[in-house]
Amino acid sequence: MIEKNLPELVMLKRLIDEGGRHLEVAAPCSIPIDGRDFPVYTIALGNPSPDVPVLGFFGGIHGLERIGTQVILAFLQSILARLQWDSTLHQQLESMRLVFMPLVNPGGMWQGTRCNPQGVDLMRNAPLSASEPVPFLLGGQRYSNKLPWYRGRQGAPMQVESQAVCDLVERELLSRQFSIALDCHSGFGLRDRIWFPHAHTATPIAHLADIGALEELYSRTYPNHNYVFEPQSRQYRTHGDLWDYLYLQGTSDSERVFLPLTLEMGSWLWVKKNPRQLFNRAGIFNPTAAHRLQRVLRGHLVWFDFLMRATNSHGRWMPEGLARKAHRRRALAQWYES
Repeated sequence: MIEKNLPELVMLKRLIDEGGRHLEVAAPCSIPIDGRDFPVYTIALGNPSPDVPVLGFFGGIHGLERIGTQVILAFLQSILARLQWDSTLHQQLESMRLVFMPLVNPGGMWQGTRCNPQGVDLMRNAPLSASEPVPFLLGGQRYSNKLPWYRGRQGAPMQVESQAVCDLVERELLSRQFSIALDCHSGFGLRDRIWFPHAHTATPIAHLADIGALEELYSRTYPNHNYVFEPQSRQYRTHGDLWDYLYLQGTSDSERVFLPLTLEMGSWLWVKKNPRQLFNRAGIFNPTAAHRLQRVLRGHLVWFDFLMRATNSHGRWMPEGLARKAHRRRALAQWYES
């Protein structure tokens, strides 16, 4: 089997086989490299009606950050196991839809690089430029694909992997009145963070009240959680952010609610506990000790399950009227005025 040396893809194909009739599977593109051909899979399950809310999970956009793909595969594995016995899960899936794109950049993962095989950083590749200053190089650059954070040529089409993400989001999430996307990454700080747009500007998003209500709901439900919620612009701004681009595309219809979130796992903590990981490029972004990997794989399941419930029950917590104004004021004070 040509994918035998990419364990995440092998596991994904095994889960697809196990899921059988429950899953709708497609491969919108494939990535040729080193005489191999790596498919980029999308998976959907649950109610296909355009009237139900949708939750999407995305990972592996940066090839070095294998843990992002791994936590999604762990969650998908749990979902498939529960489908064998859990009647409440079947009830949930009657009134919502789940979408997965666990390994967006298999070519980068095969090469052990952040970028795809063309040297393009897929999270700097959208046709959107920052409206405010960005960090040199880190914010996205067009000088050369030999340098990190390369955006691609000015005016060129998006990379096939980026376009596949956009096509899936537009078809499955932006076609519904309510949807949430979670993109799983690693590599920033000592804490796990939940980022939301914008990345290209410090201006608050139109759905800030909804983000604030979601954060408050999670913090009330799980008061001992360890996540830091914040707009990505609070840390740094970038060109070409895919989720900013899709958010702006999807919310031109003011009635639609699309909340793109990023789980940014704090890999510096793993390095702090095992400084030898600094001498391994993959070790900077992924836990290497088996017990630590297991802890990470199970540690985010509560958050993932919460997102399922929050998506399914969005009508019970989405703020309206005066409550909406109050949530927006609180969010502005918490994230933009402090």
